[in-house]
Amino acid sequence: MPHTLPTADQPNWLERYNAALIHTVRVRVPDRPGSLAAVLEAIASARTPLGDIRIVGADSRCKVRDIEVFCVDRDHLARTLDAIGSVDGVLVERTTDEVLEIHRGGTIRTVATVSLDTVMDLRMVYTPGVASVCQAVRENPEAALAYTAKGNKIAIVTNGTAVLGLGDIGALAGLPVMEGKAAILAHYVGVSAEPILIDSSDPAEVIGIVRAIASGYGAVQLEDISAPACFEIESALNEALGVPVFHDDQHGTATVCIAGLINALRLTGREPGDIDALVLGAGAAGLAIARFLVGFGVRDVVVCDSRGALSPARDDLNRWKAEVARLTNRAGVAGPLEEAVRGRNLLVGVSKPNTVTQDMVRSMAPGPIVFALANPVSEISAEDALAAGAAVAVDGRGMNNALAYPGIFRGALDARASDITHEMKLAAARALADAASAGDLLPSMTDKTVHRRVADAVADAWRSRSF
Repeated sequence: MPHTLPTADQPNWLERYNAALIHTVRVRVPDRPGSLAAVLEAIASARTPLGDIRIVGADSRCKVRDIEVFCVDRDHLARTLDAIGSVDGVLVERTTDEVLEIHRGGTIRTVATVSLDTVMDLRMVYTPGVASVCQAVRENPEAALAYTAKGNKIAIVTNGTAVLGLGDIGALAGLPVMEGKAAILAHYVGVSAEPILIDSSDPAEVIGIVRAIASGYGAVQLEDISAPACFEIESALNEALGVPVFHDDQHGTATVCIAGLINALRLTGREPGDIDALVLGAGAAGLAIARFLVGFGVRDVVVCDSRGALSPARDDLNRWKAEVARLTNRAGVAGPLEEAVRGRNLLVGVSKPNTVTQDMVRSMAPGPIVFALANPVSEISAEDALAAGAAVAVDGRGMNNALAYPGIFRGALDARASDITHEMKLAAARALADAASAGDLLPSMTDKTVHRRVADAVADAWRSRSF
């Protein structure tokens, strides 16, 4: 049976999580039969998913309700409010931007982990007692892992050059994303994370700054840094630092993609060696996914950028694309996407909206797997892919890298790892796949036990490595 995760026509928590705008609309509705139904019909006419509906006031003639609505953009919100306001006797009193409100004051803060209620507490935590801890760390730097927060703290580093689908908006504008990631790490796996904003697009400057501050952290998470600079930065930091460096846009995305693929293969009765893959998009995520697919044992992988299939025969590839071209495309496929996708049975899209057609899906091998992961609008909708013959289809709302990175960092810190290896990422992917309910591709990211399973698998993979 064709399989897809819930879509925009099946609103659930995924819709809420991925809504660009979440507003609470306060409406005054006449207290007579059918009035609320008319409001809800008006909202439905604007194709707006609903959340909670609460009565917050009443008088002899009206009830006042707060109605939560999920909108894709400002125009969609305006259409929704116009539709509500057109209902006879209904007054829109106000709207509240819930996303702005939840971020008011920031989503993270630093808290003390020890008592500071007495003078003696202060003397031990600060002067004069803390001097003995400083001396212990000076004599043995490894003592910092035991006697400071370093062993449970990571730096989330961004220069804001590739933030979500917004592009190069600058480091400060990317801070809410970094705080959100830090909040997720704290809540789900108890890892402390500090956003580090670097106002520079020069890879050498980013590398130098991170090297200069790295001694205070147990790991470094690179985030929302554009390609190809992100590859240079990650490579240099991995060589220079003795702690894990993990670019989430690359490896978090790839790990979750492989986890979904493991279950898609189970659903379709295939093995990795049966798969000929097409990766659409040769940026940070696309190249990482291609490498992971090769390491996972996929039979062949072709990567397409805006000019077509990557191959060693092309003379317009940067260093990073050229390296992946040498690992992939064993048959020497050339030409644009519509030619390269023919006969493939896996399509992974990490590119731009609406770049894959139903005819392209029909040209693939029978019963293909389609992961169209561009956000907020995918390369092709899951419904259209299924209608064109896909056996399994999912979009970016169903595959979120927040499933992977909390457990990966928790496991790496627990094992005192100095790197995050392919085996650790594969262990994370297998743990995610095994945690999914029967028939699903992936588990719920809000389940803390899932992140713990990933962490344990990652730590075990590091401890069992062969030197």
